[in-house]
Amino acid sequence: MSSARHARLAADNRRLLWRLGLAAVVMFGFGFSLVPFYEKICEVTGINNLLKADAALVNSQVDASRSVLIQFDANLHDLPWQFQPRQRSVTVHPGELVRIDYEVTNTRAETITGQAVPSYGPQVAGQYFRKMDCFCFTQQTLAPGEQRVMPVVFVVDPELPADVTTITLSYTFFEIQGRKLVAAGASADGGGGG
Repeated sequence: MSSARHARLAADNRRLLWRLGLAAVVMFGFGFSLVPFYEKICEVTGINNLLKADAALVNSQVDASRSVLIQFDANLHDLPWQFQPRQRSVTVHPGELVRIDYEVTNTRAETITGQAVPSYGPQVAGQYFRKMDCFCFTQQTLAPGEQRVMPVVFVVDPELPADVTTITLSYTFFEIQGRKLVAAGASADGGGGG
């Protein structure tokens, strides 16, 4: 390869490197300038107000024009536990996400499994009471003397009829007898020998 051709290739490589470097700087500058441009568009159009640190998050689903009193009740059906809500009532706006807690204590000297069953008053309210999280979704097994705080996270649907201003959420805990029968059957099979 001749030195003239080698010099020309080196010059071409330097020009290409310079152009690529310039292109990278321009692309970085363009990307950097998009952030304030995007913020300005969001500010003008009102979309994505999360960019402002002081912007209050507001749930547009909440009907602040009305309130509903939610009362909480706790019952036990032949179950030696203590069970009660931490608060007896709360006033909410339909669409508002709410968390309340119940407390339960196993007062028996053996492990017991129970299941809570909800009911609503008035009955129509059950159609508009949406539970996101609830201890009633699963069976609760408590060791002797164990105490547990159990949450209920819910939303009252804004479509709740206007004449319903009070909802009572009542839970009744039932002992799961099958758990004991299975355990008793297993020990009877194991102890029989054969």
